[in-house]
Amino acid sequence: MFKTALVTGGNGNLGRLVAQNLEAMGTRVVSFDLPGSEGPHCDPRHAVVLGDMRDQSLLEDTLATHKPDVVIHLASMLSGSSEANPELAWDVNASSSIRLMRHCLDRNIGPFFFASTAATYGPDLASPVALNTPQWPENIYGATKVAVERMGVYLKLKQGFDFRCLRFPMVLSPSAPAGAMTAYPSHAIAAAARGDTFVMPVAPDTGMSTLYLNDVTRSIVEICSAERAALTQHAYNLHSFMFTAQDLVEAIQSRFPGFSCTFTSGSPTDDLILRWPDVFDDSAARADWGWAPHYDFDATIEALVQFANAQR
Repeated sequence: MFKTALVTGGNGNLGRLVAQNLEAMGTRVVSFDLPGSEGPHCDPRHAVVLGDMRDQSLLEDTLATHKPDVVIHLASMLSGSSEANPELAWDVNASSSIRLMRHCLDRNIGPFFFASTAATYGPDLASPVALNTPQWPENIYGATKVAVERMGVYLKLKQGFDFRCLRFPMVLSPSAPAGAMTAYPSHAIAAAARGDTFVMPVAPDTGMSTLYLNDVTRSIVEICSAERAALTQHAYNLHSFMFTAQDLVEAIQSRFPGFSCTFTSGSPTDDLILRWPDVFDDSAARADWGWAPHYDFDATIEALVQFANAQR
């Protein structure tokens, strides 16, 4: 296993779980994240470097000081905040990521894992979406992710860089960030646990391919740990289940009978999710490194409900 891992975005919801998984396997973790992100949830067992992804001197110093043998790059502006400031999103998500890859290549650090997204494909595709489907995103978030994928593959083919990439669909998380357009399921369950009504930002029949957070964190550790020779693809799609907003409401009401909500048709979130596919073909991940989701829709909802109840 790895001796030291650098996790960018390491104090975030996803990064903290990845760090915990790695530490359970004996890996020392260095988390790189924005000032103010450390909070009370910071794990005292691993090092924390506070800074901005655009601070290349700090990133270089971090690599030189801690000498990681794997980098898990999760730091990114999310879809909603990226649309609000496309120029900043390009600088943070694309340019800074590419510079980090070059620093890792110069120091012979690898594997380098990059968290990409199903949004790289663009909308209005038939399901299941094949791995080699052309990528033409219509939002800046997807565009920045495609740019990093392309440079990672270029460095892999031309200079032997150990670039590994997963394209995640909608991810359901107990602590869903406000800046994610796809965070409404977690927010709806939290509202139900409080006894509040909720406005779904989507229509009843809107839904798309989905993963639960714990499957995401496990998949990252698994692909980083896989033998390089076993990975036949530059990037992999993942998928677990598809559900609609109406499915979500019925699942919530079975646990919180008094829950009520309204739906919103034609919103930016509704348009985004409605046009994304229900299934992404993850057969290559299953064949190459044994990927298989552990959480279906019911297990995911139950996990989210348990978390929401614990927060009351």
